[in-house]
Amino acid sequence: MRDVVALVLLPLPLLVAVVPAAFAGGGTRRWFGRGEGQRADAQAAKDAAAAAFYELDTAQRDLRISIETITAVDRSPAARRAAEDYEGFGRRIDEVSQVYITAVDAHDLDRDDLDAGAASRARADLHRAKEELERVKADLDRFAQGLGPLLQTAETQLARLAPAVERARQALLAASNALDAVRARDFKADDLAARLAALSPELTKLNQGAGQHGVQETIRRADEVLREAEAVRTEAERLPEKAAEIDKRLVSLRTRAQAITTRAGKVDPVLSELRRRYSAACWQDLQHVPDQAADAVAQAETKVREAQRARDEQRWADATSLLATVRALLNTTDEAVSAAGDRLRRLDEVSFDREKEVERTRFAVRDAQRLAMAGRSTPDPRHARPLDDAVARLERAVAGLEGRHPDWWHFLTETESVRRTAARVVQEIRDERGGGAG
Repeated sequence: MRDVVALVLLPLPLLVAVVPAAFAGGGTRRWFGRGEGQRADAQAAKDAAAAAFYELDTAQRDLRISIETITAVDRSPAARRAAEDYEGFGRRIDEVSQVYITAVDAHDLDRDDLDAGAASRARADLHRAKEELERVKADLDRFAQGLGPLLQTAETQLARLAPAVERARQALLAASNALDAVRARDFKADDLAARLAALSPELTKLNQGAGQHGVQETIRRADEVLREAEAVRTEAERLPEKAAEIDKRLVSLRTRAQAITTRAGKVDPVLSELRRRYSAACWQDLQHVPDQAADAVAQAETKVREAQRARDEQRWADATSLLATVRALLNTTDEAVSAAGDRLRRLDEVSFDREKEVERTRFAVRDAQRLAMAGRSTPDPRHARPLDDAVARLERAVAGLEGRHPDWWHFLTETESVRRTAARVVQEIRDERGGGAG
């Protein structure tokens, strides 16, 4: 050993000169003998174990990121099991890491007096540690591969997170700008302002981030904020158009109410004509039309005034609802006023030529009967019975026209009912036959 130390301490040129002599004899031992080969093998085993330890540590760090990604997004049982399994791997990794560290600490391969036996034991211990590290690494890799679907879903969700939050913020900004723009045009838009203000707490939670509220909850909140903010913006931008539409409808409905009032004044002469020429059964259901029309128009005009006040106060929903009521009132009144003139016209036509109505009805029944018999020797009773009844009803209606004051209105309503029956039977047959025409 003294010889070795002396050689180490010599200057480099002298060391070069002395080394050949060291192996030439003179009682010195061989430096590169079997013991040094064992030391080299042990060092190689130590390096391999260190590489395996590093690879396992790297894999664990990568997997921790994957697990944190999954658990940040996914609350499912599968995600919880994955986290629990990862914790189990952590304990196994700690165990094999401790075995490796113990083996490294137990063997000082740099000792000058390291003998072949100690080097061999070091190599064996470090080789076993490496194999344990590699075995756990292989299990960890298989576990990581099995997380693929969960990780892909989580990464997809995370990829949506930042854009979703940004879209929500931009939508809120656009809604606020739209609201400011319409207010500059003297629209109050108080309801829209209240809806926008209600989103402020949601924006605060979005700013707090997914770390506090979770990824899925944050994305859901961002989507809801986006929808509501866009709705506010759209309604704000439409306010001028909505006001113009309401103004137009107010003018139109006032004009229509006046027109119906004028037409209602012509109902009395029509009723007089009906009373003079036809039996009471033909017109008695119409005798209250003038009074009803006057009441309905008066109600409509009152509602129009209320709608005007609502519009002036920018209560848009109230104005729209009131105008819908006005329109319904005027529609009903218009139909009633029109009914008197239509009744007189139809009664005049049928009393002048009843055969046209009769033939029209018979044709509808015969067409249904032909379809019922198509491809059959006898009709289905479900179809034949209502058609037979329809024929009988038509005959009774025609017979009821005999006498000095026939009920022409009953005749017309009965023939219409017969045609509806025939049409219903035709539709039933076509439905049963898969929509085929008769």
